[in-house]
Amino acid sequence: MAEYRVTYFDLAGSRGEEVRLALCVAGQAFDDNRLDRAAFQALKPELPFGSVPVLEVAGHGLLCQTNAILRLIGRRHDLYPEEPFEAVRHDALMDAVEELRHKISPTMRMADPAARADARRQLAAGYIPHWGRGVEHLIGPGPFVGGERPGVADIKLYMADRWISSGALDDLPKDLFDPCPKLKAVARGIASHPAVQSWYAKAG
Repeated sequence: MAEYRVTYFDLAGSRGEEVRLALCVAGQAFDDNRLDRAAFQALKPELPFGSVPVLEVAGHGLLCQTNAILRLIGRRHDLYPEEPFEAVRHDALMDAVEELRHKISPTMRMADPAARADARRQLAAGYIPHWGRGVEHLIGPGPFVGGERPGVADIKLYMADRWISSGALDDLPKDLFDPCPKLKAVARGIASHPAVQSWYAKAG
């Protein structure tokens, strides 16, 4: 068994993929435990908050909460800053990605297409551009959040950009982050990282 075991749904998106990519960039082998809905429902009572992803670390049991997991991986494998004030900047960006998800996710549960479209148009006109400006302010000179080397905050930002720019969310223009050159540079840097490219090449 590898030192790490990631348990998440069998999809290449959102929080579980962040954990997988962090381990890939860290150069760490891991067991990729992918769940279908039935397997998740069976496992759910055993999970600390009834949710995934969770990370099992040899000798340390089951760990939960994505940003906490990412910080652990970052601290162990030099993908997270040691300096406290620099760490806060990275934390703020990681938390911002979670806030973005919390704003968008309710629209995915709207059964009325017209109501969903209206809610997303409002986000595209107001909250999301405001979010992008805040991220631009915090990234610094780049190319990554911490300078020349990528970290776990960069992986979260990459996943947020990929979500929006994929066009998978109807009524959210996929060019919403085009006015955010620092964010786009971070996303390109992670997308072109050899470990990330290798991961997706293996995934087919």
